[in-house]
Amino acid sequence: MRKLILVLFLGITILGCSETEPGIYTGNDKTFQLYKSSDFEFSGIVEVKELIAGGLEFNISLEGPKGDAGISYPAHLHFGGIDEPDVVIAAMLNPVNSATLKSNTLITKLSDGTNLDFESFQSFRGHIKVHLAAEGPDYRTILVSGHVGNISIRNSDFDRSKIAVCGNSF
Repeated sequence: MRKLILVLFLGITILGCSETEPGIYTGNDKTFQLYKSSDFEFSGIVEVKELIAGGLEFNISLEGPKGDAGISYPAHLHFGGIDEPDVVIAAMLNPVNSATLKSNTLITKLSDGTNLDFESFQSFRGHIKVHLAAEGPDYRTILVSGHVGNISIRNSDFDRSKIAVCGNSF
């Protein structure tokens, strides 16, 4: 019984003295759906979080078949809607790792020079696409895509046949 009390006392003491890491997020965040956009079985979400230090963190998490850690899928934040042809890339996102199906990117400024914070993101009209490859014919294969910012789409309204191929300009 004494050992149990001693273990509980030590556990409480250790937990009570441990320092917690200061938060890096403001608490402002929003999650958007990424829809299956090809014959490949991927879907997912992108969570956008505001950082106290400034900027937004884009966390992509996909569901689907995992692959080799040496393979990655390019991801882009675009201006405009999914169905608009030759849209400009607003920001390059870090590629989605095939083994983890995750990507994390900090963005403070868009390609047009606009500063990006949570307030301005509320009126941003854009979308995210994750490609099968960075170049060649597989670049035209979009694994997942979804609107972000102030464009919303319901799952029942998503039509992958209307996805426009990305313009490469950055």
